[in-house]
Amino acid sequence: MQAMDTRAPSASRSAPHAHSHEHDHEHGHAHAPAALAAHGDCCGHACETAEPVLPLAAPAALAGYTRYRIASMDCAVEQAEIRAALEPLAGIEALRFDVPQRQLALKAPEAVQAQALAAIRRLGYEPQLLSQDAEQGSAAAAPASLGAGISRLIASLLAALGAEALAFFAPDTLPFQIASMALALAAIALAGLETYKKGLAALRVGRLNINALMAVAVSGAFVIGQWPEAAMVMALYALAELIEARAVDRARHAIQSLLALAPEDAEVLQADGQWRRLPSGEVGLGATVRLKPGERVPLDGRVLRGQSAVDQAPVTGESLPVDKRAGDALYAGTINQTAALEFEVTALAADSTLARIIHAVEEAQSSRAPMQRFVDRFAAIYTPAVFVLALAVAVLMPWLAGWTWMQSVYKALVLLVIACPCALVISTPVAVVSGLAAAARRGILIKGGVYLEEARKLKVVALDKTGTLTEGRPVLTHFELLRPGAELARVQAWAQALASRSDHPVSKAIAQGLSVALVPEVQGFRAEAGRGVAAQVEGQALVLANHRWIEERGQCSPELEAQMAVHEQAGRSVSLLADAGGVLALCAVADTVKPSSRQAVADLIDLGLTPVMLSGDNPRTAQAIAAQLGITELRANLLPEDKLAAITELQARLGPTAMVGDGINDAPALARADIGFAMGGAGTHTAMEAADVVVMNDDLSRLPETIRLSRRARAVLWQNIALALGIKAAFLLAALFGSATMWMAVFADMGASLLVVFNGLRMLRGPRR
Repeated sequence: MQAMDTRAPSASRSAPHAHSHEHDHEHGHAHAPAALAAHGDCCGHACETAEPVLPLAAPAALAGYTRYRIASMDCAVEQAEIRAALEPLAGIEALRFDVPQRQLALKAPEAVQAQALAAIRRLGYEPQLLSQDAEQGSAAAAPASLGAGISRLIASLLAALGAEALAFFAPDTLPFQIASMALALAAIALAGLETYKKGLAALRVGRLNINALMAVAVSGAFVIGQWPEAAMVMALYALAELIEARAVDRARHAIQSLLALAPEDAEVLQADGQWRRLPSGEVGLGATVRLKPGERVPLDGRVLRGQSAVDQAPVTGESLPVDKRAGDALYAGTINQTAALEFEVTALAADSTLARIIHAVEEAQSSRAPMQRFVDRFAAIYTPAVFVLALAVAVLMPWLAGWTWMQSVYKALVLLVIACPCALVISTPVAVVSGLAAAARRGILIKGGVYLEEARKLKVVALDKTGTLTEGRPVLTHFELLRPGAELARVQAWAQALASRSDHPVSKAIAQGLSVALVPEVQGFRAEAGRGVAAQVEGQALVLANHRWIEERGQCSPELEAQMAVHEQAGRSVSLLADAGGVLALCAVADTVKPSSRQAVADLIDLGLTPVMLSGDNPRTAQAIAAQLGITELRANLLPEDKLAAITELQARLGPTAMVGDGINDAPALARADIGFAMGGAGTHTAMEAADVVVMNDDLSRLPETIRLSRRARAVLWQNIALALGIKAAFLLAALFGSATMWMAVFADMGASLLVVFNGLRMLRGPRR
């Protein structure tokens, strides 16, 4: 085993200064994969490339923020408007938007908060201070308000249909015209009052957003006498908004279903020795909880008593149950299958691994991917451009094409309705959020849309050896009886008797690998540093020794040397059991390759990536593991700073590089890489904080899955943009040179929006081969 290096590495990004060594993998096993927070928070106007994201590892992370509910903030466009209004204000430290809950968390001094609220009100929104009680109340009232919204929408559609029916079937007399106009006004008031308010507020500050376009288009239609059509346009627009909101909520809340996995109560041992059911939120750290077969685990913990198989699929994505015994970690939301367990609580309900997964995905949803930022910038140019085009049609076409003024104004209004950039703006976030949710369901936590998009660009994957490609612990791979005529079972019992008394990792591997029913008693046990162990067993003076000690005892031979060389060339550590007469048996111990590693490396190569092994182990062992996996490029004997340098060199030579690791010694390289992947099951908090993607179950096959998901997300994003712009372009031409009506314009806008939403929702099905 290597000695620990004491020099602290440095990293270009905010990686902690820490040190470790390749084989020191056990330091992370006791920790649940909880360090899932994003890299930090910042004020939005200070960060061009990333949306400000709060490290919501727990709800307490919002301490210091003032929370507001903005009831009419129901889409990403309106969030962007509010952000744009707040970003120029000096003194705002951080913003966090939660569009599904219509909430804004604001961190700023009181005086600046007053300015922020005034800026929000100027946009036509009314922020309300949110206390904890108010938050619970608003959440409880959400279904009721949704029902009221649907009722108003139905009434609006009926009124609009009534206005259309009167205009089409009734005589063209003043009473019927007044009745039709009244129904149209009622429809607009029921469905579009909020849109009107926000549209007028946007026009006052010179912002041409979706609401402003609709307000102008509907008002113009009403003024030129097309009031039934104006009413139907507003009612259909409200219907499209509702359908979009429900579909987008499905994507945004896809991961929220995990919340229902953790039971609301737990059976807790009391001071008097009795068991009592308590709400999970009231169970403290260190409490003992009893779990029956078939029950879900209510809180994170560590097994005290019992042995059972646990289905961890909801948290880690593992398809097969995992055997749990005393000392093993349990995650809230997983399912105990075969036997009763008692466990010690290691995290409060709000800080469980499950809760942190949900918060991590919420944070990722709050960040804007590169494509989303591009679309936002494009929409900011596109909308005013179409408004100018519509104005030109209204003013110039009577002179250029001989249209009547009424025809020109009507076609201009049709253009405004078609121009609504709803479909374009919504095309990216729904696909990104669906991809993030699909990854989380597979046990892949991607900390932002930027990493989901950028993973497709990777050219190189640098892989730590111990704990990433391999199991990270030595196991007995070979036991060979070398003395003819000796009894195998008896020799194995002697080897286990000696190995079980030592705390050396190699001895532990031998003891665990030999299954002997009755282990004989050991007398006079002693450990020889750098050599092995010795003792009297059943009257025999035995040693479990390394190569050097056997040579010193004069018990080596050319035949034994040849046998040992075979194992050593394969990267195995050899121990020899000997008595006074010579060597009895050979034990070969090695860190074995994970079952998923071979296929994962092959998949990466098939995807066109170059796998590179980075190891702190000796070159011979690293070469043996690399040969098993089909990896042709490797670096061995690396200290943490050497791994950091290797990542920098690979980036310069081959292009965008990912780093995959699990230890403290991998943190600097994880931070330097274009995308860092941390193994979450056995990984350390430091590695997971430095990484951009956390693989919860240590299954390396999740890495090529992430690459496939990224490539699929890119394809869906471009499909959505093409659909949105293609449909808009077709109807713009129809409006200018054909007979497109406002009805057709609304259906074009609604159809494009729904197409991109449902196409984006396909990402929920996850990566495909």
